[in-house]
Amino acid sequence: MLIVEDEPDLAAALQVGLRRDGYAVDAASDGAAAIERLTTTPYDLVCLDLGLPDIDGRELCRGIRSGELAVPGEPQPRILMLTARDALEDRVDGLDAGADDYLAKPFSFDELTARIRALMRRDSVNPGALIRIGELELDAARYEARRHGHRLDLTPKEFALLRYCMLHPGQVLTPERLLEHVWDEQADPFSNTVRVTISNLRRKLAAAGPGQPIETVTGVGYRLSEHG
Repeated sequence: MLIVEDEPDLAAALQVGLRRDGYAVDAASDGAAAIERLTTTPYDLVCLDLGLPDIDGRELCRGIRSGELAVPGEPQPRILMLTARDALEDRVDGLDAGADDYLAKPFSFDELTARIRALMRRDSVNPGALIRIGELELDAARYEARRHGHRLDLTPKEFALLRYCMLHPGQVLTPERLLEHVWDEQADPFSNTVRVTISNLRRKLAAAGPGQPIETVTGVGYRLSEHG
């Protein structure tokens, strides 16, 4: 997730809160920094402030939607506009520019995270509140995951990792891709962070029922079985 926000205190607070909830979060304080990140790193979602110091947020939004500000071959991120402009015409302009949702400042963190969860579900394998794959079930709203009916006691990062795998069943996910989408820019790409978290997650999945839904593809990465 990318936060584009020029108010440093707000940007820092959002990063702390969202990371605590298990999201990988990068931040940009102006349009130039946002453009650099958007063209080099694929994001699932962009929280975009309209009132940036060097560019109108709507122009940035249109660039994302046109594909100009994107990593080639990657899907477009969802866009949630965060702004103090709460007049009807501002909301209409923002949505017409390509935003998926619009949240006026000041807002509660709980509402922000609820809107983020709703946007992240839109193109999932199951657009409802639950993601189900075989005997695996994940409810982002309740922050619960189960296998064979047994609740999994997961850390925030393990929960985020499982959720990302369940949104891409059958796909081989490289450690680099998982670092980009589940962790953030502060993660050390040369550490064994992904391997250790995958190992802990697999152990908890195996304890909840027979078989192992996450397999290792030697030399490449990891794959969640489409049968859970």
